[in-house]
This record gives sequence, structure tokens and C-alpha cells, in this order.
Amino acid sequence: MAVLGPGGVGGLLAAVLSRAGHRVICLAGESTAHALRRDGIRVRSPQFGEFTVPVEARGELREPVDLCLVTVKQTALTGAAARIAPGAVAGGVVVPLLNGVEHADALRRRFGAERVVPGVVRVESTRVAPGVVEHGSPFTEIDLAGPPERLADLAGLLRGAGVRTRVIEDEPTVLWGKLAFLAPFALLTTRYALPIGPVRTGHREELAALVAEAAAVGRACGATVDPERTLALYDAFPPAAKSSMQRDAEAGRPLELDAVGGALLRAAERHGVPVPLAARLVAELSPGAAAAS
Repeated sequence: MAVLGPGGVGGLLAAVLSRAGHRVICLAGESTAHALRRDGIRVRSPQFGEFTVPVEARGELREPVDLCLVTVKQTALTGAAARIAPGAVAGGVVVPLLNGVEHADALRRRFGAERVVPGVVRVESTRVAPGVVEHGSPFTEIDLAGPPERLADLAGLLRGAGVRTRVIEDEPTVLWGKLAFLAPFALLTTRYALPIGPVRTGHREELAALVAEAAAVGRACGATVDPERTLALYDAFPPAAKSSMQRDAEAGRPLELDAVGGALLRAAERHGVPVPLAARLVAELSPGAAAAS
């Protein structure tokens, strides 16, 4: 199997799959690939413990694989997907685990609709150096969208590596269930440069209003979304938890603002759902907003 983007999420999944006995090929830039070939992947995790495993690593995938996990950031997807020759996945499946809801169609156009199995991952995991992964959450969960009978073997493979995996036939619910949770978390923690604890206390009204907006858009797109459950999940988070968008902002990396906030606004416009708070936050986080103000 191949992992495109062996960062915090991809590196963790590559490591646990390798430890479970699978041959894993990581696809990355040359400096990262060199570090992985030399040192493998080292994981520190409350769920999986501390361990190091060898992986293969290269810049492009030319040989056939049964499974390709796509775990790059949305901002890097177009260039990264070019690392995979379409024929390499002709007999397997491509499972994107990106933030947002629009990437699945782009990958279907490149690799074929029958090859792409959309999924979402719930985990807090960070690459602190090439091949070094800090897994912060006591869980790693993946939801796969598609027919249960078709995806039973894939789900079993992931479970065998220690990843709690569900198969849900309803694709909008899988993708929008994640985005309706992620968008409020990402937009507010990044806008106010605060972890979830101070956001859910000091900005509670905004949090609840944004959750309601995202849930309304998700329902308009055909998903089953429960805003009360979303708020309960935030309340259960450790108060110091940060979104990946906030971490990117702190590190000066490009934000997945378009994949998260932009996708929410575009879907809201298509379905005529008012989202004034989301629109304001996206505008305030857009490049040039600070200079303009």
C-alpha cells in the first residue's frame, strides 16, 4: 500500500500499517523520502505506544498497489496527486482523508470514480520532524463512505492495524459530518488564536451560531448532522486542543481556508442557506485581511 503525504496523519497510519505487517510505500519530497528510508518512522502515542518501523519511500508511485491513502493538505493536493501514476491504482482503491468535501470529485476525475473511496479521519497527530510523529489523541478513527459489502475487507485491514473504522453508505453524512464539526473549530481557534477551551467559554455564542450554520448547510447537502452532538464533542475536548488550521497559522504555513471555510460558503450559496458568521470569519482570515483593516 502507499501513503501520499507521510506527515502527522499519514505518517501515523503508515507506521501502524507497517507494524501490522503490510508493505508500505511513502510518497514524499526527496528530503523527507531520504529521512524515511534511512530512519523509518518513529511514533510517540498514548494509543500505540512508542515505536519505530521501517518503510519504503520514494518520490513517485509507478508500481501497482492495493490501497493508496491520500493524507496531504488540500493546499498541496494538485501537485501531490501527480506523484501517483493512474495505472498504479487501477486495481486498487484511493482513500482520501483530507479536510473539506470537494477533493473527492477531483480525485475521481484523475483516478476514476470506481477507484475512489472517500473517508474522514479523526485524530490529533503532528509531524515534528521528517519521520517523527507525535500522536496526541488517545484514539484514531476513520469513517469510509460506500457500500459495506465492498469495503468490509478494507475496514478490516485498518482495524487490524488498530484504527477504529466504520463504513457508512451515506457519503454526504460522512464528509459533511466531519466538515460541520471541523469548520467552527478551525475558523474560531484560528481567528482568535486560542485553543478550544477559551473559545468554548469566551466565544460560546459565536461557537453555537457557527455550529448551527454549518449544520444547516450540511443538511441542505443531504447529510445528517446533529449540532448538539457537535457542541458536546467540543466540550469533551481537552481545553488546550488546537485545530490543524490554527497550528498552520502559528507556523506560518498556508491555511486550508478554502477547503474548509470556502467549501462551506460555496455550498451555502448553492443551497441558499444564510451563513453570515462563517462569511465574516472567512473574510477576516483571508490573505490581506489584516492589511486591509
